[in-house]
Amino acid sequence: MHEMRPDERRLFLMAGTRTGTLGTTRRDGSPHVVPIWFVLDGDTVVFTCDGHSVKAAALRRDPRVSICVDDQRPPYSFVEMRGTAELSEDLDELRTWATLIGARYMGADQAEEFGARNAVPGELLVRLDPEKTIARAEIAH
Repeated sequence: MHEMRPDERRLFLMAGTRTGTLGTTRRDGSPHVVPIWFVLDGDTVVFTCDGHSVKAAALRRDPRVSICVDDQRPPYSFVEMRGTAELSEDLDELRTWATLIGARYMGADQAEEFGARNAVPGELLVRLDPEKTIARAEIAH
């Protein structure tokens, strides 16, 4: 096992269609964990969400989050990031980032359609500039 270097961590996070798992806190204090599609803007994690979802309500109430991205194949690796999410309803920004997310997860041929569908009033752009990161590679080596 070793701690990932920053360049190794970035490559790991952007590999293929690897998803993240977002942890937030519900109003009653219980955890809420959901998968997310994301891209990176430098070291900042960028994703979108429906502004009427449980996830959005949790983010508005308490923007502290944790995101974990893992590789479930041996020798196993993961990156866990914690920090405070920033929310935006800027439709131009939403379209730009939703299109990039669409390209990653849906393919370049569907990116524009995905971006347009997700850059509408009621959607949120979420940015996490990690305050703490744990990135371990080759755990079972």
